[in-house]
Amino acid sequence: MPLKIVIESNTSYRRIRFIMKKVSLLIAAVLMTVTCALAQIHQPVKWSVAHKKLNKNEAVVYVKATIQNGWNIYSQNVADGGPIPTSFKFETSKDYTLNGKTAEPTAKTKYEEVFKMNVPYFTNEVVFQQKVKLNKGTATVKGTVEWQACDKSQCLPPDEYNFAVTVK
Repeated sequence: MPLKIVIESNTSYRRIRFIMKKVSLLIAAVLMTVTCALAQIHQPVKWSVAHKKLNKNEAVVYVKATIQNGWNIYSQNVADGGPIPTSFKFETSKDYTLNGKTAEPTAKTKYEEVFKMNVPYFTNEVVFQQKVKLNKGTATVKGTVEWQACDKSQCLPPDEYNFAVTVK
């Protein structure tokens, strides 16, 4: 009799161990799938930064968005209740001061039913410009641009691009 109990107990242990291995493999497979899916988040906007020195004390920083076909980003000048506007935050520095607000070209406008308003937006490519006064001959202008990209069927969560450009 005791031998039979040991065998049943051993069989139960093997069954539980077998099930635990299967569950562990399933969890690992799910985690790998989620990790791969997160690594493939769609990014329809690519950013670049450049500058032009106007004279020894002034420069313009150009922040360019290249937008995939079918997608758009919004102007800095979106009314309350609309989509998330593009915005810029520049780091403060003793080497430079901002001269005015970040400029943008004239945006296209369309009525968006979901917001019940006309919203200004950009497609394909847009270049934002920020004038800076250089307190020294050289400065590294650093900042962050935040934006939201949308197409006809979806809007992606807001995203950020950190940039730095050395003006010589």
